[in-house]
Amino acid sequence: MYSFHGMNPGQLALWFFIYSFCGWAMECVVIRIQLKRWENRGFAKMPFCVIYGFGVFIAYHIFRPIQHNYIALYFAGCICATAFEFFTAKLMLKLFGTVWWNYEHLPFNYKGILCLESTLGWGLLALFIFGVFNRYVEIAVKLLDARVAGIAGGLLVTAYLFDFGFQFVRHISSGQDRKKLS
Repeated sequence: MYSFHGMNPGQLALWFFIYSFCGWAMECVVIRIQLKRWENRGFAKMPFCVIYGFGVFIAYHIFRPIQHNYIALYFAGCICATAFEFFTAKLMLKLFGTVWWNYEHLPFNYKGILCLESTLGWGLLALFIFGVFNRYVEIAVKLLDARVAGIAGGLLVTAYLFDFGFQFVRHISSGQDRKKLS
């Protein structure tokens, strides 16, 4: 059976959705500060940006050799997250014809999809996640009974896949794209 940091699949699903929720919340707050209004930052209606769940999961596999070297971790976080953001933008352009963020108003940006400010922020976020936050997330999900975690994780995965699938079909079939931030 697959185990990630000693978590069973249900606990891993909860771990993933905790990071997806935290990413969604962080983006909502940033957009609130920038645009002075609340906006759902997820693709689906549920309060998750799964790109953060996937990003942290991938980063854990890449950063394992340097997880205690905080200088290397900072720079790896800057580089890897920026690359992930770039490839996500390219995929969104291919699928939807637009990217759902715009850094054109910030100095040192690249085509509005990357910017120095975010790159530096990704490094700080990597330090926070791997140096502090994850130990608490892991403790919280490991405290749950395996059956409870399995049921809760399974329900979250099922609900999100349904929500995502519905929204994806709706956006593709209607040609509806979210507007770029200005």
